Amino acid sequence: MQDFYFYIKLGLQHVLDFNAYDHILFLLALALPFTFKDWKKVLLLATIFTIAHCFSLFLSVYGILVMNVSWIEFLIPATILLTALFNLIYIKSKAAHKSIVLHIVTTAFFGLIHGFGFSNYFKMLMAEEENKLPPLLGFATGIEISQVLIVTCMLLVTYLFISVLKIKQALFVIIFSILIVLVTIPMLIATFP
Repeated sequence: MQDFYFYIKLGLQHVLDFNAYDHILFLLALALPFTFKDWKKVLLLATIFTIAHCFSLFLSVYGILVMNVSWIEFLIPATILLTALFNLIYIKSKAAHKSIVLHIVTTAFFGLIHGFGFSNYFKMLMAEEENKLPPLLGFATGIEISQVLIVTCMLLVTYLFISVLKIKQALFVIIFSILIVLVTIPMLIATFP
C-alpha cells in the first residue's frame, strides 16, 4: 500500500510541477471556455484526459506501443496551441452548436500524446515492479486529483472575471486563449524535432 501512495504522490507531482507547466497550461486551456454551471463537463473532460494519459502509459510500460520522444515533446505544446485556438472558435459559436463531443474526442487524443511524453521516465520507475497495474492506478489517481484541482481553480478564476469583475465571457476566453497561444509558441519552437 505504501507503493500505491508513492505513485499517487508521483501523479500529483507530475501534473503540479510548475517547472514542467505544459500539463497545467493544457488543463487551463481545456477548462477556459466553461463556467461553474458546466462543472460536470469539465470534470468529464479532466477524467477522459486522465484515462487517455494513463492508457498511453499502459501501452508504453507493457511495450505494446513506444513513441518517438522528440515528436511527442513537440506534439504536447501543439495540443495546447490547438486547444487554445479551438477556444476562440468555440466561444464564438452559437449555443445550439456547442457540442462537447469534439471536446471529448480531442481531449482523449491529446491525453494519449501527453501520456507518451511521460512514458520513458515512468517505464524506468516501473522497471523493478513485478505487478505494474497498482502503481499505474496510483499514478492515475494522483493525476486525477491534481487535474480536478487545476480545473476547479480555472473555474474559480473564470467566476472571478465574469461574475465579480463583470467581464464578458467571450472577451475573457479570447484574451486568455491568446495569452496561452503566446506562451505556447516558444515551446513549439524549442521542441521542434
